[in-house]
Amino acid sequence: MTRSSEDNMNNVAEEINKMEVDYGKNFKIIPPNDQIKELQTILRDKNTSRSDFKFYADRLIRLVIEESLNQLPYSDCSVITPTGAIYDGLKYRSGNCGVSIVRSGEAMEKGLRECCRSIRIGKILVESDADTHEAKVVYARFPEDISKRQVLLMYPIMSTGNTVVQAVNVLKEHGVSEQCIILSNLFCTPVATQMIINHFPEMKILTSELHVIAPNHFGQKYFGTD
Repeated sequence: MTRSSEDNMNNVAEEINKMEVDYGKNFKIIPPNDQIKELQTILRDKNTSRSDFKFYADRLIRLVIEESLNQLPYSDCSVITPTGAIYDGLKYRSGNCGVSIVRSGEAMEKGLRECCRSIRIGKILVESDADTHEAKVVYARFPEDISKRQVLLMYPIMSTGNTVVQAVNVLKEHGVSEQCIILSNLFCTPVATQMIINHFPEMKILTSELHVIAPNHFGQKYFGTD
């Protein structure tokens, strides 16, 4: 075994150990089941066609978005039914919005709009410097009153967490508090999870899977640029 191969195996072992860490109450993996595992398997399979990839990615995205919406605050309300009866139920508190991190985060916009037809969606573009490889925000567009809203930040793949850290910093600069941000994610690594929790301990993180290897081909495959 070469030295590089041995180092790589050691790094993977360290990552696996990190998966046993308790990341706290604000980190949540959607309840696992066989359906979700099958979707994750299809998306990781190199032989999956683009049309199938997009179809099954949209299914997994919908599941994550639905669970993310469960994390939003609700208020009690009463409505009158067609029979004249009063039904005591729930409704979203006013002021929710989505923010996608371009480009892969845009894949999650459709799922959000299918659940919340009129929800407003902002965008953040983060690029890495060619020389320093430092992540920098180069474009951001939000609703003017975003500081008063609950924000679903959409980004499907997190390998290091650098991009999300920069995006959240911009949201905070626009007056959004950590407690009002829910990060909606499909796949993340322990390294990325730990970085984000270290930077933003009050922000909620919801994902479908914590794994040492993230499917970084997601954006290219989904949009057909691979």
